[in-house]
Amino acid sequence: MTDNNPSEPISGGDEPDMDAGRARWREHYDSSRVREADFTTLSQLPVEPVYGPPVGSGYPNFDSIAWPGQFPFTRGLYATGYRGRTWTIRQFAGFGNARQTNERYQMILGHGGGGLSVAFDMPTLMGHDSDSPKALGEVGHCGVAVDSAADVETLFADIPLEKVSTSMTISGPAIPVFCMYLVAAERQGADISKLNGTLQTDIFKEYIAQKEWLFAPEPHLRLIGDLMEYCTEKIPAYKPLSVSGYHIREAGSTAAQELAFTLADGFGYVELGLSRGLDVDVFAPGLSFFFDAHLDFFEEIAKFRAARRIWARWMRDVYGAKTDKAQWLRFHTQTAGVSLTAQQPYNNVVRTAVEALAAVLGGTNSLHTNALDETLALPTEQSAETALRTQQVLMEETGVANVADPLGGSWYVEALTDKMEAEAEAIFAKIQQMGGGGERDHAIGPMTSGILRGIEDGWFMSEIAESAFQYQVGLEKGDKKVVGVNCHTSTVSGELEILRVSHEVEIEQVRELAERRSARDDVAVQAALKQLVAQCRTTANLIPVMLDAVRAEATLGEICDALRSEWGEYREPARF
Repeated sequence: MTDNNPSEPISGGDEPDMDAGRARWREHYDSSRVREADFTTLSQLPVEPVYGPPVGSGYPNFDSIAWPGQFPFTRGLYATGYRGRTWTIRQFAGFGNARQTNERYQMILGHGGGGLSVAFDMPTLMGHDSDSPKALGEVGHCGVAVDSAADVETLFADIPLEKVSTSMTISGPAIPVFCMYLVAAERQGADISKLNGTLQTDIFKEYIAQKEWLFAPEPHLRLIGDLMEYCTEKIPAYKPLSVSGYHIREAGSTAAQELAFTLADGFGYVELGLSRGLDVDVFAPGLSFFFDAHLDFFEEIAKFRAARRIWARWMRDVYGAKTDKAQWLRFHTQTAGVSLTAQQPYNNVVRTAVEALAAVLGGTNSLHTNALDETLALPTEQSAETALRTQQVLMEETGVANVADPLGGSWYVEALTDKMEAEAEAIFAKIQQMGGGGERDHAIGPMTSGILRGIEDGWFMSEIAESAFQYQVGLEKGDKKVVGVNCHTSTVSGELEILRVSHEVEIEQVRELAERRSARDDVAVQAALKQLVAQCRTTANLIPVMLDAVRAEATLGEICDALRSEWGEYREPARF
């Protein structure tokens, strides 16, 4: 690490530097692959791939904005913007059992989806098997039920994992589920080294917002460090960590808090990698991010632009990253589930379209659009198709993919971007101050130390709770408007038909789980679990022994219970 102060603004360049940057951009653009498309307006007017100040003119502090593909990447990671490659359409889906969800995945891919994103049910998210008493009534209801590698095989049946990018939204038991994914890929005959996808794994945001953890933070960080090492060595294209601001925002944070808490968590994981002796230029490209796209259109665009700029600067100046890829902030976006309303649900199509457009104009790398009925139940096939088509209309009909960062240089957008950056930097300083600047445990780094203290003290929770309270007060006073809720409430809309998961799903899942248990070699399973516990008492990487347990058909609950027996369960301190 260097001693550079990351909160110092990037100095403005003189006019020749700005024009030299334009020339470098043109050189990179001309040497890059551009997709075949009609880059004209609907009226056949040609448009340039990027716009900026006229040649020879001045622009204050242009170095902080720069050109697409140039540090600090405010305007995007690539010189070509979406002319080179459009964002990945990655629809989040999962319900019932693995067979039902596989059918939905086949529909998404058949209708033009570019990648899959797996939603798991609550028992799976908490590391419990479907036959656990704690799973009663929850199997398959908020996502797909996964108990063993056999379920993951079925989940991706006839979907070549070597060719399809897959994201899995799970954190507490992320590593055992990842092992099941690897075993399913092995059984397909895939080359594991070629797998490309994303595992969420972000345990910090669980303590801050989502509340789906298994152990205290330190054992989870041990597992995450093991995963980072394993993927860096064995699966270089796979991203083992998707740092999630989405759940922080859905819990009630402001946009600036979402930005700051998320990037602070990301810096914590960078410090974890460095503490393992990993090369930042090698492991940092394996980190990705997951943001919320809410309804304040310009604020969201500014948030995304500020996120790239802050991350690049800290990675270079604080953590010593030298390559562009190690300084890049790649992110997935999901439209705001919390913005959807049960009242007048067709309004949710409009909300989702506006949020998706903000994500695209902010330069997202992949995108999920929520369905209109998700505030009531899991999406029906029809509503899921409408959500998918929303992205395709943006991509194919609106022209937003023709120009990189089309709002760059807007006085309003640039001012908001600067404001977002300044607010985030103030929060970073507070977090580091809470950790004593690393004095608590210098080995884990100053940001990580502050995050752990903030979790212990309930600081993150209280900050989010205060923001959520202030918004609710504004809503009840009528200062904040939600159409169909506190204004424009008359409607001609009837009730929606919603997807209901039958209780038969749980009965069938439990039956199949019992059959698998009776058919496996239980002696081999118990030996593998015993070896896993023994390995926990060493400093060795846990991924290989966990893979052995999964290959023996140990269940998710059995693996997580073995870890709980060694590390205990985390109980959040009561606060009033």
